[in-house]
Amino acid sequence: MMGRQEIGEALFYEFRLEDHVPADHSLRKIYRLLDLSELRSGLRDLYSHTGRPSVDPELIIRMLIVGYLYGIRSETRLCQEVHLNLAYRWFCKLGLDGRVPDRSTFSKNRYGRFAEGDVLRRVFELVVARCMEAGIVGGMGALVDGSTIEADANRDKRDSPDKIADAWDQTERITRPVQAYLDDLDAADAQQRNSGGKKPKGPKYISETDPQAAWSLKDGPGRFSYETNYLVDDLNGVIVDVEATPARLSQEIVAAKAMLERSKEYGFEPISLAADKSYGTSPFLAWLEDREIIQYIPVLDRTKQTDGKLTREAFKHDAERDMFICPKGHELKLRSDIPERRLKRYQANKSACGACPIKATCTDAPSRSLAVSTDEPLREQLRVLAQTASFKRARRKRKKVEMLFAHLKRHLGLKRLRLRGLSGAKEEFLLAATAQNLKRLAKLAPA
Repeated sequence: MMGRQEIGEALFYEFRLEDHVPADHSLRKIYRLLDLSELRSGLRDLYSHTGRPSVDPELIIRMLIVGYLYGIRSETRLCQEVHLNLAYRWFCKLGLDGRVPDRSTFSKNRYGRFAEGDVLRRVFELVVARCMEAGIVGGMGALVDGSTIEADANRDKRDSPDKIADAWDQTERITRPVQAYLDDLDAADAQQRNSGGKKPKGPKYISETDPQAAWSLKDGPGRFSYETNYLVDDLNGVIVDVEATPARLSQEIVAAKAMLERSKEYGFEPISLAADKSYGTSPFLAWLEDREIIQYIPVLDRTKQTDGKLTREAFKHDAERDMFICPKGHELKLRSDIPERRLKRYQANKSACGACPIKATCTDAPSRSLAVSTDEPLREQLRVLAQTASFKRARRKRKKVEMLFAHLKRHLGLKRLRLRGLSGAKEEFLLAATAQNLKRLAKLAPA
């Protein structure tokens, strides 16, 4: 006989939330490994000593972690999911009767108190410390790379900085990302006046709504983007540090230096670093050499990019007089030495080049010049290192950081930011890296 299910309205129910979260649920192990109680002392100064009790800051953090673990980045949807999902309720310590904050309360706590206290950086470092305690950060080497993430900015609402500034002057209210950009400009102008240096060249385009984002062509059609930079342990692929920057190639090395210096504070000091060719500039390689870090990085070499003209190999270096001699015997003397760029520039006389029979195959300029790195011995040493088995092994390990970026975009859904401004990018990248580390910790840590 066909069964028929009917809803019975019982007066009392015997229901225990613990019994309805599967023993093998991923949140169970993460719950055991994640202790946020020590954050309370650091958060106390962000709250008043009087008035009604606020939303528990640990609840906000746990909800954010759930959101990034499962790719739920909409705050409205996150509040709904935590309200409905029993496992999420259990992880957030809400029980059956606990009230989930409404979306507006959640947002005020997230963007108000947490932005001031750098709370999410502390949570990330807490998880890294837990990974180190569990013994899964065991590699002696590090990997570094960056990946662009599209900003929450319309690519068609772009113009030169001056024209965008005129548009802002006509608006009644300046948004937080725009104000942050203007503050950065003021700080850069003050630094330039104090140092007496040359004012840096501004970008060609900026966004009207998120001017800190950079116009990037890295991943196809132009768009405004930020870059998430990872410093990764080369054994188990744990993200040891993360840094958000505008999506400019020059910022990758700035981020790498910042992460290497900061990671020392919690005991991660790699003896080697593997990266792609964009990190192979002479200043950065020398910076690593000064810190006794082995550089498994291809040397960035543009000496052969001469549009069919004579390459540097055609010129003989006279070390005693510090000059180069061209194939026709003309001297290229030292014209400038730029220590901050670790670069020397040599140039021939115009009169010698003007009468030279092979000038057409040498240069289109009035005279031939050569830009030579002062770290050429180090660069040559690294070219030899690039032929070794250890270099090839380190290069293969770079797949670990590339796989993290693929996981970030495919499984965590972080292809486009929801928050604007560099501070918003930092927050999203920290949360995503924390979620990735928690998954790695739950998988590899001893039971």
